[in-house]
Amino acid sequence: MSKDSRQPRFTLVRLCLMVSLVAASASGVSQADTPVPPANSHASRYGSGWECSRGFHRVQEGCVAIKIPANAYLNPSGSDWDCERGFVKTDQACKAVKIPANAHADEGLFGSRGWRCNRGYRQSSDGCTQILVPANGYYSDSYVSRGWECNRGFRQDGEKCTAVRVPAKGFLTGDRGDRWECEWGFVKRADDCAPLAIPANAYLDSSGNAWKCDRGFSQKDSSCVALALPANAYIDYSGENWDCADGFRKRGQACVPE
Repeated sequence: MSKDSRQPRFTLVRLCLMVSLVAASASGVSQADTPVPPANSHASRYGSGWECSRGFHRVQEGCVAIKIPANAYLNPSGSDWDCERGFVKTDQACKAVKIPANAHADEGLFGSRGWRCNRGYRQSSDGCTQILVPANGYYSDSYVSRGWECNRGFRQDGEKCTAVRVPAKGFLTGDRGDRWECEWGFVKRADDCAPLAIPANAYLDSSGNAWKCDRGFSQKDSSCVALALPANAYIDYSGENWDCADGFRKRGQACVPE
């Protein structure tokens, strides 16, 4: 074989060798750039990366063991701790709950003291004060109330329940029945219900406490006035005004050719 015939094969071998070296070099760089998961961690369950194992929490780029204080236990997620029954979190410790008189243990969330007042009592400082329910009232467990609510037909007035005065043609309303409204066709006038004065060419609207003009009439003060339609106009969809027919446009109170 001549020297010239060996030259192309030698060049091809050199080219393959160079490609292999470049690929190996790139692979080495990729492996070097890939972060190594720290001790006490595992591959993340959501996407790439890693997360700390149960009983450890992340601190910068490592996993540190969770310090569980006395009277505490690792919570179900394994990423924090909770206090045992009868204890509450205070800073990084579990403090024994001291239940005051007229209270009971309560493991509620969101900063619970570990206790709650019995029915008929409400929290006052670090104890429980008896709730004094006035006449025509009842106990309430609502957190936003003073521990009692008024019966239907009564409204809260300081520390007592005052009867709601319902005038003739009126009725109780509101979630607690502590307000009143007028019946259909009547309106409030001070503390009474007066008949609604409906003018000619009008009707009682859907609210039952106001009126609207018939179609073709418009309200003017306390009456309904017939619409004055110019030539080439028609009553619009509202029934209280007019528009010009096709080929005409409004100019003042008339319809003129476009």
